[in-house]
Amino acid sequence: MAKIIALAAYFYQAAVAFGLLIAVAHLLSPADYAGYSLFISISQFAAIFCFEWVRFACSRFYPGQAPGSEAAERTALTAEFAACSVICLLAAVASTLFAVPSEIAVLGGLVAIFQGGSDLHLTMLRFRQEFRAFSRLQGSRATILAVGTLAGAAIMPNFTYAVAGLLVGYVAYGALAMFLTRNSLREAAGIELPLVRKHFVYGSVAAGASVIGLLAPLGLKSILTAALGAGGAAGALLALDLLQRPFVLIVSALQAIQYPDVVATYDREGATPAFRRQLGAYYSLLTGFTLMTAAGIFALLQPVGHFVIAQGLRDGFLSAAPFVTGLSVCRALTLNMLPTPAHLRHRLLAIFLLAVVDCALLNAGALAGGYLVSFSDGALMAGGMVGALIAMVIGVKVLRALRFEFIWPPVVLSAAGLAAPVFATVGFDYSLWISVGAGIVGGAVFCLLGLHSYFVRMFRRPAVS
Repeated sequence: MAKIIALAAYFYQAAVAFGLLIAVAHLLSPADYAGYSLFISISQFAAIFCFEWVRFACSRFYPGQAPGSEAAERTALTAEFAACSVICLLAAVASTLFAVPSEIAVLGGLVAIFQGGSDLHLTMLRFRQEFRAFSRLQGSRATILAVGTLAGAAIMPNFTYAVAGLLVGYVAYGALAMFLTRNSLREAAGIELPLVRKHFVYGSVAAGASVIGLLAPLGLKSILTAALGAGGAAGALLALDLLQRPFVLIVSALQAIQYPDVVATYDREGATPAFRRQLGAYYSLLTGFTLMTAAGIFALLQPVGHFVIAQGLRDGFLSAAPFVTGLSVCRALTLNMLPTPAHLRHRLLAIFLLAVVDCALLNAGALAGGYLVSFSDGALMAGGMVGALIAMVIGVKVLRALRFEFIWPPVVLSAAGLAAPVFATVGFDYSLWISVGAGIVGGAVFCLLGLHSYFVRMFRRPAVS
């Protein structure tokens, strides 16, 4: 039950993030929204660059396999976070030397620190199996940050006030998190340098791959802004911001529940037949739910675009959104599922190179789409989608490094659930409501059959002795 509540917290966070972006896009002008979008991407990049290696080390080694190791691991992780916070602030101050306004630099540095700290804190709770506290704080963070951002944008509808409201929300959430977990996560051991070295070696490579993974959409945003201008690119930027988030959160939710068990089984037993079944089930869940997410997005794309998105952003959003959905599917699998064997076997070079290939091909594809077709929202995003698809095909070689027993039937049904709204969209010019209705009904039927197949084949399966 606690894991189900944790999964629900991820869905709630996704819903709040989706609604927040739409509301902010309505409150801000297209140019201010473009600035807000770039700020969020840059602050997320800073948080990953400075702190993601600590979070990756936490997810791989905390709370530790040996009895009594949790306190030492926690002390090392806390010291690592404190040191990286200082570096992040120094980098923010240094950015003012490159014509970055001082208030924006400080806001960006502080937002990155609070984001990195809250992510690390939630990861520690999750790996301690404190799913109730994790779920409560996960949902609270989404709500508080949304309220803070909207309050800032409502007071003064510009980019600076919106991000200032976001920072105030982080401060309020930090106070709440400290209060609710005041009796846990206490350091009770001295720092051990071998632990820090172990964390840094694994975490830095894994985090480096994440940094490169975040550079890919950041580069794509830069290409869009350079080709179309800040105002002209705002609709496509909104599509990127909105439509990537559900995939990130769905995959994060499934990994939060399933991945710790996969790691523990591999470390304890190795690549046994039981592990191959467990790994195949994990891959099947990631693939199937990613396809179901895409199906839901495609089914609602036209009504959301026409009745929810602000008029000044609508055309760019609708032109880019189908291709953004496609590239998001490819990247969700490339960055989260395909490198799993490399993470389990500590093949750090494969993790890093796969992220580089994804970033390079995504942006090269977007540029190729611009030069070969046209520098428009749709052509640039279509090229990016093709690049992401090629990167995914290349990454399959990494996936096959460990044998697994894939569960195909629910994935096939999920793919059919995606195909239904995609083909129904072709009939949009004939009738909005007929095409939307056909897409929703057809997608829902096949996705529900896929969920039933997962339930029958995985959750009702007798335990293997």
